Amino acid sequence: MNAEERIKLFRLSHELLETDLDKVESQYKIDLGRKQETEAGKDEEYYPQFDETIRNEAEQMGQYYELLYCLENSIRKMIADKMEAEHGNDWWNQKVPQDVQDTAKKNIQKEREAGVTQRSVEEIDYINFGELQQIVVNNWQTFSDTFNNQKAFIKVMTILNTLRAPIAHCSPLAPDEVVRLKLSIKDWFRLME
Repeated sequence: MNAEERIKLFRLSHELLETDLDKVESQYKIDLGRKQETEAGKDEEYYPQFDETIRNEAEQMGQYYELLYCLENSIRKMIADKMEAEHGNDWWNQKVPQDVQDTAKKNIQKEREAGVTQRSVEEIDYINFGELQQIVVNNWQTFSDTFNNQKAFIKVMTILNTLRAPIAHCSPLAPDEVVRLKLSIKDWFRLME
């Protein structure tokens, strides 16, 4: 066997091994760490032009954004579902404080005037995190069977809102604040025990 044949055989063996490893990863739903991470989904033209330190910080902060995104949207959904179940389809107009409704209307109008795609058809998606707290507190009777204590609810929501600000506005979280965020999310779920 000459050198060229050995190289072809080596390449074929390697491809077969890769195929087998793909099957193992797929079957057992594991990542063996053998594939080079790509920056899939990232703008290939502009992303590499940003400073590496900023890109690394963005990657680190991404996990906290994802966590907060899931939490905030699940809170919005829970409030809307509970209010609709308790007060019917017109709960927004009947049970939401007027200043919160006004904020939503203003934000909807601002978005329309900007000419961008509408983010949602639900008014609750146009209010701030702190206003979610206001809806729950103003309708405590509706939520008293969900949350075990109103003062604790207010405290946890206030802390989450404070921690949300740097994440939502592209600032890094200090290590202590990462711990505080995780504890606050744990506290959130404890409110519903």
